Amino acid sequence: MDLYFVEHKHQPEACPAQDPEQGNYLLEHLSPGSARQHGVKLLADAVLDGKHQFKLIVEAGSEEKVREFMQPFEMAGSLDIHPASHCETVVEREGC
Repeated sequence: MDLYFVEHKHQPEACPAQDPEQGNYLLEHLSPGSARQHGVKLLADAVLDGKHQFKLIVEAGSEEKVREFMQPFEMAGSLDIHPASHCETVVEREGC
């Protein structure tokens, strides 16, 4: 599985967490079991307080799998998916 860094941003007025129903749906969607069903393994997540930005580090077989999994977030704002590497891998290949 490949490593990906995912960034989602939305406008304050479109914040999914403001709606308890939508917020709970997204929490369930982000559960390890749900991610696994989409072929994605969640490694880390964080929301930047007050910035309406959500960051994820995931493993998946393809960027397309990540994009499909993140589709509910893309409906609320932007979505950027970046192929990534662990530090050990970068050192082994002698560069970023």
